[in-house]
Amino acid sequence: MKKRLSMLIAVLLAVGLLLSGCGKKTNDTGASAGEPDNTFKVGMEAGYPPFNWTQMDDSNGAVKIQNAAEYAGGYDVEIAKIIAESLGKELVIVKTEWEGLIPALNSGKIDAIIAGMSPTEDRKESIDFTDNYYTSDLVMVVKKGGKYDGATSIQDFKGAKITAQLNTFHYTVIDQIKGVQKLAAMDNFPAMRVALESGIIDGYISERPEGISAEAANSNFKMIEFTDGFETSPEDTAIAVGLRKGSELTEKINEALAKISEEQRKELMDNAIKNQPAAE
Repeated sequence: MKKRLSMLIAVLLAVGLLLSGCGKKTNDTGASAGEPDNTFKVGMEAGYPPFNWTQMDDSNGAVKIQNAAEYAGGYDVEIAKIIAESLGKELVIVKTEWEGLIPALNSGKIDAIIAGMSPTEDRKESIDFTDNYYTSDLVMVVKKGGKYDGATSIQDFKGAKITAQLNTFHYTVIDQIKGVQKLAAMDNFPAMRVALESGIIDGYISERPEGISAEAANSNFKMIEFTDGFETSPEDTAIAVGLRKGSELTEKINEALAKISEEQRKELMDNAIKNQPAAE
C-alpha cells in the first residue's frame, strides 16, 4: 500500500510540474511573451548637468534609475517624460556610460538615447535620430581669476592644457586652437571638473548649459563665451533623440517634440539649471 501511495504522489507531482510549465512565459521586462512591453527605456549618463544628473530622491520631478537606489533629473529627463506620456508608456531610465549608449540601443537594452547627443554623420551610420530638441553653443570652462579668465577668442588658449569628453565633437574642435596642449579626453564632466579644480587642466570644452551648471556648482569656475569661437556645424550643436535604424518610434517621437514650443523648451532648461544638484 505504501509503495502504491508513493507512486501515486509521484505521478501527481509530475502532472503538477507539467501543468505549471504550460503557463505564460515572461520576457526580461516581466511582460508575458507575445505581449507588448509598455515601458519606454531611455539611456543616459545621468552625469551631464543640466541635461541629466544623478540625485538621491525624486525631488523636482526626478525619475528612479533602473536597478539603482538613485534618481535621474535634468532637461533630458523632462523631455523623456513628455515623450513617454505621448507614447502612452511608462518611462524607465537606464543609467549608461557615454560610450556604451549606442551599443545599448542597438542591443535592445534601451529604446532610445536622450542624453544631450548630437546627430553627427558618424553616429548616423549606426543609429537614427529624431528632429532636434535643443541647440547649444560651445564654451570653455576655466578657473575664475586664473590666466584665462579674460579670454574672448579660442586663440587666447595658445599653450593651455585643454581637454573635452571622450567620443564627442567637443574634443575634435580643440585642434582649432593654435599651439594648444591637447590632453587626453576624459570619460565625463565630473572628472573634468575635478581636473580643472586641481590644476591638471586649464580648461575644458562643453556646451553652454553645462558651463552654466559648472559655475553654479563651483564658485571657482568661470564659463568663457567667445566673440571669436569654434567653427561648428549645425549637426554638432544640435541635440536629438537617438533610435535604432528604422525604428517605428521615430515618427511618433517627432510628433511629440513638435508640440513642445520654444518657450517651453527654454523654461525646461532654465528649471534644469536652477534645480541641478549644487555639486557634481
